[in-house]
Parts: sequence; structure tokens; C-alpha cells
Amino acid sequence: MTKTASFALQSAITVAGIAAHAAGDVISIRQPKAGELRGLSTNPLIQGDYTALETLAPRVTSPQITKQQFAEMDPADLTQFHLEVLDFLLPSAAKQAVSPTE
Repeated sequence: MTKTASFALQSAITVAGIAAHAAGDVISIRQPKAGELRGLSTNPLIQGDYTALETLAPRVTSPQITKQQFAEMDPADLTQFHLEVLDFLLPSAAKQAVSPTE
């Protein structure tokens, strides 16, 4: 079973004057499989490296966020995307060490 997470965009994503995604649109993120991580290292993803996240976004989002759309994301939405990806990448033991009450 594929794990998913989602978040609502805080701000619209507009490219060349055209709204690609409206504020409030829900973006679903699928847990990446090994093939979707091709060409990427997990360390940059964990650290929130923009280029790594930009490469991953079109592979795991629905509706799809393209690289061009990713470049126009509000920083708060970028941070939310990163946190959701981070949750998929960290092993349970690491999450437990950070937040032992969960």
C-alpha cells in the first residue's frame, strides 16, 4: 500500500500570468519509491535542498507540480512540501528520537 500525504496550498501558483493551482488546492504527495529517487541523494532531500525537491516534485505530486510551477511556489508551501517528503524519508526510529511521544 502506497503512503500518501497532502496539504492545501497557502498561495496560488501562477506561471506566465496563468493560475496553475489556486490557493486552497489540495496537493497529494505519494511516498517516493526507489525509482522516483533516481539521480537524487536522500541527504539533500532531508536537508531541504531546493534542486533536489524541485526534481522530486513532478514525480510524486498529484495534481502534478512541474519544475516551472515549483519555482513559483510560496516559500510556506515549499516548506510544507519539504516537511511531507521528510516524513516519508525518515525511518521510524529517527522520528521516535526526535519526538518520543508519537
